[in-house]
Amino acid sequence: MDLPIVKKLKKELDELYHELNVRIPKDLHEAAAHGDLSENAEYEAARARQDYVQARIAQLTERMQQLSLYDLSSIPKGSIAYGSRVTLEEVDSGEVVAYQIVFPEEVDPAAGQISLHSPIGQALLHKELDDEVEIVTPQGKQSYTIIDLTTLHDLENGVEGE
Repeated sequence: MDLPIVKKLKKELDELYHELNVRIPKDLHEAAAHGDLSENAEYEAARARQDYVQARIAQLTERMQQLSLYDLSSIPKGSIAYGSRVTLEEVDSGEVVAYQIVFPEEVDPAAGQISLHSPIGQALLHKELDDEVEIVTPQGKQSYTIIDLTTLHDLENGVEGE
């Protein structure tokens, strides 16, 4: 199983290569046709975009190489790790929150997706169902109990919750 983020990054990389090899050369050619390049804002904008796209391609290529080293079989089966969906209950208030642990590129707070590198993600890593975890938030330290856990392996096998 490939990491879901790899597919997303490949798509962005394909779009950037298309822009670099098709759209930007066309934009540069059209801007150059306007005359003096030393005072041509369209040409400068196209060159700046070309530089940005080249830098982003290098960044994505490096990140995909890093992700290719990530071994899914090394993800723990019974504890929180990448891909896990976890439901927490705040010990004092009983408030329930749910998160999915993802890579930084996948973060979507509105969808409950948090980075495994975030303070909450770090506090949750390697914890198991029914564990109590202390999370430092802007409001201070809060204690939560893990009341539901679905790991990446469970999701892969079609199992929801434990």
